[in-house]
Amino acid sequence: MPAKSKIPKPGEPARPATINDIARLAGVSKKTVSRIINNSPLVRQDTREKVETLMREVGYVPDPLARGLAFRRSFLIGMVYDNPTAQFIVNMQYGALDTLRGSGFELVVHPCDSRSPNYIDSVRRFVQQQKLHGVMLVPRVSEDQALADMLAEIGVRYVRIAAVSMDTPERMVVTHDHDGAAEVADYLQSLGHTDIAMITGPSDYRSSIERSQGFITALERRGIELPKARVVEAGYTFESGVAAAETLLGAKKRPTAIFCGNDEMAAGVYRVAMRAGISIPRQLSVVGYDDSPLASRLWPPLTSVRRDTRDTGRISAAMLLQPEGTPRPLASVRPHLIVRDSCQPPG
Repeated sequence: MPAKSKIPKPGEPARPATINDIARLAGVSKKTVSRIINNSPLVRQDTREKVETLMREVGYVPDPLARGLAFRRSFLIGMVYDNPTAQFIVNMQYGALDTLRGSGFELVVHPCDSRSPNYIDSVRRFVQQQKLHGVMLVPRVSEDQALADMLAEIGVRYVRIAAVSMDTPERMVVTHDHDGAAEVADYLQSLGHTDIAMITGPSDYRSSIERSQGFITALERRGIELPKARVVEAGYTFESGVAAAETLLGAKKRPTAIFCGNDEMAAGVYRVAMRAGISIPRQLSVVGYDDSPLASRLWPPLTSVRRDTRDTGRISAAMLLQPEGTPRPLASVRPHLIVRDSCQPPG
């Protein structure tokens, strides 16, 4: 016969309820209970209220050792990234190190391929082997809800850096890419450009989506339509920028201005324009995004959207050093356009 649950004798203390008990009594998964404990927004309000009421009734209090310290924490902050732009990652690291200097914490990095089927398991192993105090999630991995859920499930603090808010304020730094791209559209229109093209990043990247939508919406607001033939998807790399520029500048009628989703792709446009004998900015205006050191080293210097990646790294690391549960408003890093010599009115 199956063993029966032990019934406490009179005067014997009852066994403390566990997270498994709460899940069983509430009729939900252990993962759902974990999300509620970790204040995840990915739980329906009625389910949250039901589980929280049950926890109060049975006197369940999450054990910090069982919840977040299933393994001891070290004095290490992790940075997980899948980003092809080396300078972006370097600037993010510099910002994090600015904050960590003198704190007793060190930074460890984990590059990964977010398209690999086992990359979340790889991040889990990295976090657990290094016994990380917290993790900075850099675009594009910051956009992956499954990765954030995994970290919450094993009780690891994280901060997500993304174009839009995708989590609770204590876990987000928002870069407002939509607004930065809209400023580019307004600037090009103010110069008199109407035949404008755009080279975007990958269509499944949130940053690329926000920059594209911000640019297109701002142009439409000013009565300028961006035809599909004037929008070319690329991969945020120099080589993909070259390929996209060859498509746009090889057309029978060339655009008078091109907005690129980052500076690497804008450099690719410069390469193709130079080979074709197209003068920048006299015959073609070009705008990038990121305002990386590359922007001021190109000739003519590139007009680009600055989003202060180093400051983003500083803020993200500082959030992980604050006591857990510290209430705070949503952190933002606002982009703004840096005008240089790569644009002028159409000839």
